[in-house]
Amino acid sequence: MKRLLKILLSLMVMACGATSMAQRRVTPINTPATTTQHINENKAKGDTIDRSRLAEMTDAHGNTILVDTITGKEFVDTTAIERKVPKMIYPLLHSATLSVDLFTPAMRAFGTKYGLGEIAAEINLHNRYIPVIEFGLGEAKNTPDDNNYTYRSPIAPFFRIGMNYNFLYQSNPDYLIMAGVRYGFTPFKFEVTDITQQPGYWDEPLTYAIPSQNVTAGYFQILLALRVRIIDNFSLGWSVRYQSLLHDSDTPYGNAWYIPGFGARNRTINATFSLSYTVALSKRNSPSASTVETIEALDDPDSGPEGQK
Repeated sequence: MKRLLKILLSLMVMACGATSMAQRRVTPINTPATTTQHINENKAKGDTIDRSRLAEMTDAHGNTILVDTITGKEFVDTTAIERKVPKMIYPLLHSATLSVDLFTPAMRAFGTKYGLGEIAAEINLHNRYIPVIEFGLGEAKNTPDDNNYTYRSPIAPFFRIGMNYNFLYQSNPDYLIMAGVRYGFTPFKFEVTDITQQPGYWDEPLTYAIPSQNVTAGYFQILLALRVRIIDNFSLGWSVRYQSLLHDSDTPYGNAWYIPGFGARNRTINATFSLSYTVALSKRNSPSASTVETIEALDDPDSGPEGQK
């Protein structure tokens, strides 16, 4: 009987212990130490390798090399390479260019009734940003097929100012692919003579004229352009331009049909074909050898010491 009581007492003690353990909760404790346990202080930001057993060395080209002191394996320190790559590999004052448009005179020779010609001057900054000034002369004389009037606009100047952006700014400057904007302005005159109206009051032709009108006009252009060096300092370039009038003067007789530098009033697409001459403004007209090697190392992941083995 006593043995049975001991067994029952032991079972009761075990049951109470199990119940208290089941009700116990474990509360995690966060301390400054636990919040930093996952950080490996031997890795720099952006690294994928553990630097705890690496030694830094510099090769003949000035590149930082990381050497595993146990295995002897070498790594290129990519973070150091990225710091060495300059934002601009060409000098600020890279070159200056003078261009002559051949497209407008050619179109005039093939029968266009307006236009004379234009030139452009530009400065190439870092082979990337290219401020441009364009100047030209325009004139028009047009008599339609039915010969019922003659439109004349004497020789007048026009000006454009704008900027090109070279997408190949880290490549060979002999080849440029550009986008740009222009604002154009022109003061000019126009008149219409020999206006013939059929029939007149007495069944005879009625002839009259619109006297000379002074006009100013402004417009903008958005362009895509390509330029390629052909020989020595000479290049050929093309541009296609979308254009739109911003403002022009009103006259008692309506609006001008021709606008110097813009063309016919309803024309939205224009073009140029230019011969250019470029001179260097800096002795360092090309990237240095070390810069080229750095760029090639970034472009080719196998060009580092590990890939050369």
